[in-house]
Amino acid sequence: MRQLIQSPEKTLNVMDAGTTMRFLVAYHAIRGENKIMTGTPRMLERPIKPLVDALRTLGADVRYLGHEGFPPVETRGFARQRSNRIEIPGNISSQYISALMMVGPLLPDGLTLHLTGPVASAPYIKMTAALMTQFGITPQLDLPEIKVPHGEYRPAEVTIEADWSAASYWFAFMALAERGEVMLPHVASNSLQGDRVIVDVMGQLGVETQFLKEGARIIKKPVSISTLVWDFKDCPDLAQTVLPVCAALGVAGDFVGLESLRIKETDRIAALKQELHKINGRLDEPQAGHWRLTPGTLPKEPLWINTYHDHRMAMGFAPLATRMPLAIQDPTVVEKSYPDFWADMKRVGFILTGI
Repeated sequence: MRQLIQSPEKTLNVMDAGTTMRFLVAYHAIRGENKIMTGTPRMLERPIKPLVDALRTLGADVRYLGHEGFPPVETRGFARQRSNRIEIPGNISSQYISALMMVGPLLPDGLTLHLTGPVASAPYIKMTAALMTQFGITPQLDLPEIKVPHGEYRPAEVTIEADWSAASYWFAFMALAERGEVMLPHVASNSLQGDRVIVDVMGQLGVETQFLKEGARIIKKPVSISTLVWDFKDCPDLAQTVLPVCAALGVAGDFVGLESLRIKETDRIAALKQELHKINGRLDEPQAGHWRLTPGTLPKEPLWINTYHDHRMAMGFAPLATRMPLAIQDPTVVEKSYPDFWADMKRVGFILTGI
């Protein structure tokens, strides 16, 4: 594990990769390595305080080099383990929790995590535990408590699942298409990924899923609802896929679990409000934590979609091209998670220029 990610460079620039930032800060801190972790201007606005506080409690020397609570940070060393129990909020980012789980075995006394408040993105925590088990460490999950024993990771062969987050955009294309079907290869029904629930969401929005040996076949069907009610607590990355589809189909929305969207690549709630307004949709928060989507009539003129340096804004709104001409600002943002996205759109018949 150390060989795979150790770098001779002192300063590591993770660009806009939040997962990389959180995981490597924890890794280098517990290893006692002197590293500076930095990133894009937006990354330097994304909070890291809960993780740094936890690492300091464990005995790591981690220092902020800019604004308190935000990157860039410097890991300066780890003298000894001062605690084997950490309390950390469960409703801010599962990446903090996964980062601590994965370094827990490196601690002489292991680690017990107690998650305070509601637990968001629980499937990602379970997925982390399942992968750790494949590499020889078995955390005990009894949420809100997680126990990670001291131990050594061992090499293992694993098959990496197809990405359900990337697959979700093809459900959106199908929901907005007049007819058709698409085969998504290597997509597994029994996935641990939280975004696998796109099957259930889009089942209400006119997409039938058939799981076959070679993958998932999705087929256009009639929309069965006038209002979608959904809790995105365990699948926040699907919001930018689902909300534009609802607005375009004329389906109202009643949503909770969107709070973590404010600290992603952009403030995704603000971005969604702005871009949904362009298709005459309105996203309101009538009470704290409760969101309502009101659709309107789709405009006839071509749309310019801003991406806010966020890959999911580009891919979440791209399926609107089934209904109207689109222009996407900074299409290169998809390189973060799905670099072949535009090529795949061309493969199914879309005409793209400037990409």
